[in-house]
Amino acid sequence: MTNDEPCKIDRLTEPFGLIIFGASGDLAGRKLLPALFNLFCNDILPENFFILGTARTDFTDIDFRLRIEGALSEGDNANTTAFLKHIFYRKIDYTDRATFGSLRRRLGNLEKRYNVRGRRLFYLSVPPGLSESIVHAMGSGGLASCDGWRRIVLEKPFGWDIDSARRLNSLLHQYFSEEDIFRIDHYLGKETVQDILLFRFANSIFEPLWDRNHIDHIQITAAESIGIGSRAGYYDSTGIIRDMFQNHIIQLLSLVALEPPSTFEPLRIREEKIKVFRALRSFKPEEIRQNAFFGQYTGGRKGRAAIHGYREERGIPADSNTPTFAAFRLFIDNWRWQGVPFYVRSGKRLKRAVSEVSIHFRNVPHSIFRDILADGIKPNVLVFRIQPDEAIELRFQGKLPGSRLCIRDVTMNFSYADKLSVPLPDAYERVLMDCIRGDHLLFVGQDGVELAWEFFMPVLDFLEDRQVSSRVVHGYRPFTWGPRGATNMIRRDGRDWWVK
Repeated sequence: MTNDEPCKIDRLTEPFGLIIFGASGDLAGRKLLPALFNLFCNDILPENFFILGTARTDFTDIDFRLRIEGALSEGDNANTTAFLKHIFYRKIDYTDRATFGSLRRRLGNLEKRYNVRGRRLFYLSVPPGLSESIVHAMGSGGLASCDGWRRIVLEKPFGWDIDSARRLNSLLHQYFSEEDIFRIDHYLGKETVQDILLFRFANSIFEPLWDRNHIDHIQITAAESIGIGSRAGYYDSTGIIRDMFQNHIIQLLSLVALEPPSTFEPLRIREEKIKVFRALRSFKPEEIRQNAFFGQYTGGRKGRAAIHGYREERGIPADSNTPTFAAFRLFIDNWRWQGVPFYVRSGKRLKRAVSEVSIHFRNVPHSIFRDILADGIKPNVLVFRIQPDEAIELRFQGKLPGSRLCIRDVTMNFSYADKLSVPLPDAYERVLMDCIRGDHLLFVGQDGVELAWEFFMPVLDFLEDRQVSSRVVHGYRPFTWGPRGATNMIRRDGRDWWVK
């Protein structure tokens, strides 16, 4: 292996069966099945495996194969034909436990055919409101009982609030052990996100500077330029807090802020994340307005094309106050981070699609150039770009060539696309492999999920009051950086958003 090649991925050797609930949905078609196909084409999946899709839609095996064929990579007919032979389908009613009996029989036949010896991976690609009924039907119907291993994967948001998350955890533990439960956050499968830990703890340069004495503040931006698309029903009942902050954003924050784990093991890393969650300064109702700002995109134009506002999207009530944007100023009350603000924001229909973590170091304590340079010295910034182009950048000051002393910003850039000779694997490829292997490194534990809900519950309760939400959820034009108040919030502290 050269430095320009990604690490070689060991082939999975044990036969297994993957059962996807919600297989006719958007996530399965856009992400899960293409990721599995890529693993198949790269000879990572074992010779014996099967994928059994289930949903309410009335498909035959052939119907389902034809449906997903168009989502697979073009120009690879031989691999496509071979992969589709491993794909099967069973119609199911998630609320009718009797249909789970027929699913169990179909599953048993496929397991004998492929000799998987009871190794079952259940993937719940369904709205969160269906998770409890499916888990209960699986357990009471005997699907979670088998001779080999059985694992279950759940997409975010895990639950609806703290009470539903605890209830779902309790139900899961009736049929699965904690080590068999994989609460997925696909952001953690992205290379740059994984590199945060490697960057911090495999290099001796930055970790000694990784504290309140050297870092002025930290920013996290997760912006999307698209609207809600066809997800009106899901999004209006969920909003930006449940969709992004309770999972993606808080997980990114924990990786940046955690203490060094004793070993690079999933349990040790989870323990350090838990300490961060417990140290987050909780929101008091009277402090939310000073430390948070909420928005909802309005209508506008992009060129000649009219852009619908959120309330004009199909399926959205005309009086909806669901936020599509939020920005927070957060603090971690511990020795390392006391007094360092974490500015985090996310939203729909923003200026461009970009996700970045930026570490803003303190300025030099005494500038010897202050009499020469009117503008002074700019602080150093370390950037982890998660999307669209994964990269790590370090911004610092350097001298322009010439007889006069002129300083400019200089960037040291490590771009995965420029450095590696092959495309990066999709995040879902990594997390699916880890589920099959039973590796919990990129997954969230029970305590982490519940503490994240506990932290954001005061904000969710605050927004539940329609009289309050009608006043604090502000409109913003599409393809901007959200409501002006979010910018004012950070500028009041003498800072500005890094991503512009």
